[in-house]
Amino acid sequence: MDNFEIFLPGLDSQYKFLISRTELKDKRILVLGSESTFVAQKFAELSGTPVNLIVEDYESLLNSKLKLNDNPNVHTALMDFEFTDFENNSFDVIYAQASISCTRRNKIVKEIKRILKLKGLFCVGEITTYNETIPRFIQNIFDNAGIVPLQLSKLGNYYSERNFKVIDDLNLTFTLKDYYSRVLSNLNREMKSLSDKEKSYYKKLLNKIGHEAKVYLNHGGDRFFGFTASLLELE
Repeated sequence: MDNFEIFLPGLDSQYKFLISRTELKDKRILVLGSESTFVAQKFAELSGTPVNLIVEDYESLLNSKLKLNDNPNVHTALMDFEFTDFENNSFDVIYAQASISCTRRNKIVKEIKRILKLKGLFCVGEITTYNETIPRFIQNIFDNAGIVPLQLSKLGNYYSERNFKVIDDLNLTFTLKDYYSRVLSNLNREMKSLSDKEKSYYKKLLNKIGHEAKVYLNHGGDRFFGFTASLLELE
């Protein structure tokens, strides 16, 4: 599998982490996040059952459907992650890669508990910080991106307090250098193809994405935050 088929922090390593630790055949699976279409397709192949994928905005819905090319084995829908339409105890496995590290995390996790079966698995990948206090320039990046990271040393306790048993976790910080390098490469390529009008329209977004990548790669961001995958069981 190409590392960049899954273009998220963690790349394909979180996916591999999950499938190496559990059997997915015949499992009912939910995937959260618009950039996880490839993951959803692979889960559908491995489980032999249709997989649900939910995204939170209309543009992501259209992009996801376009990438899936009408794949009948992935059911894509527009839902708020903290207010889904699923019934209680609907899923055996829920997968979230870099999609819940936000101000709504507590409500999203509460909803995940509602729709996950008892003893069901939650595989989550999160941006994590190394220290309780972080420099202002790092906090600015998180604020601009809407990221509310958990401190690495408190990650397990956060989920244990919410009735999840930590089965395993894996530090995937090593993937961030490749991920952010790819971000800059893609950004530079896209900038060359945009018209002046398009560059002006997307200027704020492009600057934000580029700044985050450059801070991590060139200005010491790697000393303050990383990425961790956890495999959790609902008790």
